[in-house]
Amino acid sequence: MTPTLRRIHAALLMALCAGAILALPHVSFAVPAAAGAAAQDSSPTANAEKSLHKSQFKDVKVSVNDGIATLTGTVALYDIKTDAARRVLHARGVTGVRNLIQVGGPDIPDAQLENKLRDKLAYDRVGWGNEFDAIGVTVHNGVVTVAGNAHTPWNRESAMALIASTPGVKDVVGDIDVDPPSPMDDQIRIATARAIYDYPALHKYFLDPAKPIRISVHNGNVELYGTVDTQGDKQIAYMRASSVPGVFSVKNYLQVANQPTESAQQ
Repeated sequence: MTPTLRRIHAALLMALCAGAILALPHVSFAVPAAAGAAAQDSSPTANAEKSLHKSQFKDVKVSVNDGIATLTGTVALYDIKTDAARRVLHARGVTGVRNLIQVGGPDIPDAQLENKLRDKLAYDRVGWGNEFDAIGVTVHNGVVTVAGNAHTPWNRESAMALIASTPGVKDVVGDIDVDPPSPMDDQIRIATARAIYDYPALHKYFLDPAKPIRISVHNGNVELYGTVDTQGDKQIAYMRASSVPGVFSVKNYLQVANQPTESAQQ
């Protein structure tokens, strides 16, 4: 076969192949659905249930009606209860949460639980200005009522997390206010702390983080909290705080150990 004939023969074969391919039926290949598509089609209740796929939520039930998720069941700690609500609130299709979860765990006598929480708070955020926090707790039937002031938002969040994660806490009522930023108040806090703790008879309260004289300052008004050993220590602390330049007033809420609760000295 001559070169010319070979080229013609090859061209004919290519044409025949092309025709055969064009004659084949058209086939379309579907793109696999994105993983998120299935989630978008799921019901709000299914989405809420998926957000609780953790062992700590194994006894929690959830149902969603008109965007409101209702949580029931039991958990071991109060912070797990609040965590469940946060997770469900972020589920697709959920606009609100009704948290009816019960907190199980041990039943601790109120007085014992209250003392435990006070001890924990005394050592919380040591070295981060906790001597300027004034946070109080009371306990009734496992329900913790918390109130007072924290020097910074981080001190507040740490205190609330500490309370919520303590076994025996069934519920938490109230909140902790954060002192507003104020350079003047910051100067008064430091000056008041120096005035109190530099005094020889009061220096011992600085050495143990569990027994500080707590100093709360708002717009130049000082409040003293904590427990001191003697009535004399309480009076000295009040006088030292009152002598600080820039202080408008001093309320002395210091309590004397082993004595009945007293009203504030002003």
